Amino acid sequence: MSEPDKSVVVLDARGLRALAHPVRVQLVDLLRKHGPSTATRLAERLGVNSGTASYHLRRLGAAGFVEEDLERGNARERWWRSVHRATRLTGEELAEREPEAVLAYMQSVAALYNLRVQRALNEMQTMPREWRGVLDLSSHALRLTPEEGLRLREELDEVISRYRRDVPGEPAPDGAARVSLITEVLPEPLEEP
Repeated sequence: MSEPDKSVVVLDARGLRALAHPVRVQLVDLLRKHGPSTATRLAERLGVNSGTASYHLRRLGAAGFVEEDLERGNARERWWRSVHRATRLTGEELAEREPEAVLAYMQSVAALYNLRVQRALNEMQTMPREWRGVLDLSSHALRLTPEEGLRLREELDEVISRYRRDVPGEPAPDGAARVSLITEVLPEPLEEP
């Protein structure tokens, strides 16, 4: 079987409904971050039972987000891998057609990001000193037009694209560690100026 497609998948209504569950978002995230794994190992990382992980992996497989890794599996153990490197939710028409699914997906992503922040904070005291200095929780209050907000997002994407992606199995330089960079542009248009 060939290597999985490393492209970005743009969500459609079917994919959105498949990912509109916190466990599924976390499963895809773990497979992208750490590479192929079994339902049992993924379940241990998520604190769920293996039957739950297996069920959600099959649903993700049916929707095309993960696939069985036949090179690693055997009769007793199924291995799974991510099909894509990233997921994008774009277009207002999908949000208008599937508002509940969009909200559920976005809430699942936000919950995953909150888990990442909490994990980093919980490990901060045992983190090497040089990495503690890298950790940052910043909030910047800006006053932007929608066009400026879109330009900001594009410029941030350009900056991020200049840095090394974390790809399971690819070598990294000495001293490199996995870093989660979470960007959130959160409009507050209903608030008084």
